[in-house]
Amino acid sequence: MRGLGEAFSLNSFYYSDPVASLHNGRTMTDSLSTYLWLSAFAFVAGLINSVAGGGTLLTFPALLTALAPLGAEAGPFANATSTVALLPASLAGAWGYRHEIKAVRSWVSLLLGPSLLGGLLGSLLVTRLEAHFFNSLIPWLILTATLLFLVQPALARGVQAKPHAAPSRKTLVGIVVFQFLIAIYGGLFGAGIGILMLSALALMGIPSVHQMNAVKTFLAFCINGVSVLIFVVEKKVEWHYAPLMATAAVVGGYLGARVARRVQPQLVRWLIIAIGLGLASYYFYKNNLLL
Repeated sequence: MRGLGEAFSLNSFYYSDPVASLHNGRTMTDSLSTYLWLSAFAFVAGLINSVAGGGTLLTFPALLTALAPLGAEAGPFANATSTVALLPASLAGAWGYRHEIKAVRSWVSLLLGPSLLGGLLGSLLVTRLEAHFFNSLIPWLILTATLLFLVQPALARGVQAKPHAAPSRKTLVGIVVFQFLIAIYGGLFGAGIGILMLSALALMGIPSVHQMNAVKTFLAFCINGVSVLIFVVEKKVEWHYAPLMATAAVVGGYLGARVARRVQPQLVRWLIIAIGLGLASYYFYKNNLLL
């Protein structure tokens, strides 16, 4: 996504002693402008996550541009670094629902195992398979996340309907399996997992939307947390970028909580959908998947 990098290129801001990092024999030299626009994208990602979600659709492509010198490894590194950068904001969200969690501990206990196992498997797919495998999935992952945001209102109407009766044993098994698959996707990419989880949680008979959001937010943090652990151990994180982006995302998330009261979430959601469709089209074209 060269255009994104060029749009924020400020050659006059190059360090006299540039920061350089080495990955698999490739050296990346960073300019101050790179840190500035990555922080800006992380700030906006944190802000829109507080309003409507979808921040990964900003941080991942931005990092993909910044890490382009890594070649095929840029995809896995961008994914891992984006996950690390957005994790503190995810923790803050989970902490915010700490009181609601107490009322749904049984559901959290039921879904925690498949969430951790699926997140582990998904993140290992990123780190252990050839980088070209993940890169070939990039347009499909972005498109999937975008479509999830597109259908979000319909799913939300189902969630806000009257609570379902207590699920049967077969339904419980289905929910656990579905959560495991969601967690694999979460470890692999992650954008939109909250929407998927809410669609399943609506079948569990949880009486309050706030309680469903509490379960969703906590499990999303667990999935992201185990993914971050794997990415760190497997050395797939670009630490020159992650701390600064994480700080910017937290600040954006804090301000987003205030902005959310003044901004129509639907407007933000449609902006994210437009960005997602544009990015998906770009990567489909770049990978020669468009006719």
